[in-house]
Amino acid sequence: MIDSTQTQFELRFQSLFDNGRGYAFPCDPTGQVDLDSLSDRARNNYLYARAMVGRELAVPALRPSLH
Repeated sequence: MIDSTQTQFELRFQSLFDNGRGYAFPCDPTGQVDLDSLSDRARNNYLYARAMVGRELAVPALRPSLH
């Protein structure tokens, strides 16, 4: 779990075809997503995003969370 006093991060999967679309998931500073903390829908979206890298989505980028 990430301490709220520290910078929070997200793993962002950007669409290869539509710049405004993509998926973002909370992660630790090394890019690890805690699957157990995600809802069922978010976990399914994460697994889908990982499977679509190179087909529909770009390689994920680790970045500070905007939330």
